[in-house]
Amino acid sequence: MWEKIEKQLNKKNKTAYWLAKETGLPYQSIYSIKRNKNQQPSFSYMVKIADALEISLDEFR
Repeated sequence: MWEKIEKQLNKKNKTAYWLAKETGLPYQSIYSIKRNKNQQPSFSYMVKIADALEISLDEFR
């Protein structure tokens, strides 16, 4: 999952910290996704991440 998120962050030249601030999610949650501790983030988290990255949820399939 993180590879797809990171790809979008790199396109926008943004960081995981920016993503946490933009989504309103705790940085620890973003970090857990990044470190593969949370391989199946909740739907609501994915909606917030997709919105922040301005992409469709389909990108994460």
